[in-house]
Amino acid sequence: MTYQLFLLDLDDTLLDFKASEKRSFLHTMHELGLRDDIEALFAQYQTINVDLWKRFETGDVSKDFLKVERFRKTFALSGIDLAPELASRLYLESLPDTVVLIDGAKQVCETLSRIGEVGIVTNGVESIQNRRIAASGLSDFISFVATSEACGHAKPDVRFFEYATKMARTFSKETSIIIGDRLDADILGANRYGIDSCWFNPDGLANTSAALPTYEVASLHDIVPALDAMQIERKQA
Repeated sequence: MTYQLFLLDLDDTLLDFKASEKRSFLHTMHELGLRDDIEALFAQYQTINVDLWKRFETGDVSKDFLKVERFRKTFALSGIDLAPELASRLYLESLPDTVVLIDGAKQVCETLSRIGEVGIVTNGVESIQNRRIAASGLSDFISFVATSEACGHAKPDVRFFEYATKMARTFSKETSIIIGDRLDADILGANRYGIDSCWFNPDGLANTSAALPTYEVASLHDIVPALDAMQIERKQA
């Protein structure tokens, strides 16, 4: 394998954020004294949260605004009189305690770290992501963590990837690859930056976007075999 730098997304690529998000939300609502209709409230929160993250990634809102606004809007739509600032703080504090690894995460990080350098590229909150990585047991395999918060730009912005690759020990576009679950952030970002990409697509979604992954896998266990197979094909071509 000729790849030497592996840039891995964190949420829903290595860590099951959907599971962690729900556990943290339920814990937060219980801490605030809410017990009824929390599942419906969570569904409403998710819709609002996804929309705000898309607006953040296009530069329309700040991350500090997003962290509180998602709760403010959720509570307002449901007529709930609770402080969104407190909800945001409780939620973020609980996230590192609800880490769930996606199957194969440790194995792929360990294998890739023996081949080259592994870096995390994430649009998440820096302090929270660092704590979640520490709780995940993946720290030993990770060389650096690049966050949009520290960079000032978010995936898929080319400036984020320029920032991230400066953290690597060595870097060339020809020997680097981005691995992530989101076409609109990870794969599109790789396309714009001019490096290879691997789309982690466990749900078998159709690609109707303009983003073009170099590889596509349904399981983290398939990543190393897929990269090896492509390298052999390129040598034989």
